Amino acid sequence: MLLNPMYRLADSDGPTIFDKIISKQIPASIIYEDEESLAFRDISPQAPVHFLVIPKNRNGLTRLSKATESHKQQLGHLLYVAQLVAKQGWE
Repeated sequence: MLLNPMYRLADSDGPTIFDKIISKQIPASIIYEDEESLAFRDISPQAPVHFLVIPKNRNGLTRLSKATESHKQQLGHLLYVAQLVAKQGWE
């Protein structure tokens, strides 16, 4: 399985592309934002409706395989935001 290089950068110690989107250093088509998360349209969509939902504070969660029990609330919030945005019909 090939991974987008953008996702590999998430494990680095320095700021990632997602950190730069959150801090507004890199422009993004933001469709939802709250204190904990940010949802934006993918720059290279693979489906008619394709957006990403990311945590504003990673708390060590740089990929799903690194999730621990302490991430349960954060992951639940991200899933809730994903369904909320999807229901709003963002395209």
